[in-house]
Amino acid sequence: SITANILKNAKKIGFSDKQIAAAIKSTEVAVRKLRRDYGITPFVKQIDTVAAEWPASTNYLYLTYNGSTHDLEFPGDFTMVLGSGVYRIGSSVEFDWCAVGCLRELRNQGKKTIMVNYNPETVSTDYDMSDRLYFEEISFEVVMDIYNIEHPNGVILS
Repeated sequence: SITANILKNAKKIGFSDKQIAAAIKSTEVAVRKLRRDYGITPFVKQIDTVAAEWPASTNYLYLTYNGSTHDLEFPGDFTMVLGSGVYRIGSSVEFDWCAVGCLRELRNQGKKTIMVNYNPETVSTDYDMSDRLYFEEISFEVVMDIYNIEHPNGVILS
């Protein structure tokens, strides 16, 4: 087992649940449960695209354990779309186009969208493609943290 203080500090310096699990000879799911039992959850912050030159609000978001409050409210009624992440040989633009088509169709239906992707070179991560854009890795831990914070109506894998 691991103490709440050590677990919180590990999260603050960037260790994933999976890495912590490997270090203490446990599982990612067990560490996740322990973290939630201890009340150690990430905060949502907005990316400041103007370097504090003037007040600005963006839909660019990220998770951090180095915070004490969220930067925005979570009213629900969103649909979460998971991007394809990095481009690789054999999987590239066509997977992002799937996400873009999905986001556009959801918008046409009047639905609010959350995009989760960490590739800034994709169309799906353009500021005007979704209502909320999380620049985060596509992993079990991150996706579930966003899901538990946002409480979307559903999740679509692109």
